Amino acid sequence: MAGKTTTACTHEQYETIIKTLYEGIGDCIQPNPRIATILVIEANVGLRIGDTLSLRRSSFIKTPSGHAFNIVEHKTGKIRRFKVQEQVYNFLLEYADSEGIEGDDLIFPIGVRAVQKHLKKVCDWLGPEYEDISTHSFRKYFGTEIYYKNGKDIELVRRLYQHSSAAVTARYLGVTDEKIEQALDSHVDIIYRPK
Repeated sequence: MAGKTTTACTHEQYETIIKTLYEGIGDCIQPNPRIATILVIEANVGLRIGDTLSLRRSSFIKTPSGHAFNIVEHKTGKIRRFKVQEQVYNFLLEYADSEGIEGDDLIFPIGVRAVQKHLKKVCDWLGPEYEDISTHSFRKYFGTEIYYKNGKDIELVRRLYQHSSAAVTARYLGVTDEKIEQALDSHVDIIYRPK
């Protein structure tokens, strides 16, 4: 997957990959609920894979309105504290409890390469429409979904990702400059030569 342009998962691809990881496919793909859970978290909170894998039970803090993550991003070194939806918090807590993960233990004691390798095997099995999918596709899925579900608010997504500019976020998501295109489309004013 290295050297390729990673695309955001579509909703259908996201569902298919996660279902395949949970259930497996005969002898070809063994079920792997841990990797499924990792990718579900990445798709729901927008963390990079390395940051997702560094989550610990102690990464959660109680706030007046629920729970939040309190992490330092590996890539940027930025402190990031943000709300975790209760469904996501409960999902992770249920997973941690089922795996006997306590206190300061890593929730996902696995390496990035192992996750990438298993995901590639699943994507290869699913076919060519999955060839540009990587672990980063789930972070991009998160941003793309937030973008479209919130009136194409690129500034909102920029702040969630902590990017330096909206232009960086637009490139990251592969969003064309829709406002320019719409402005051009709405300003056609041709006067034809009389016959």
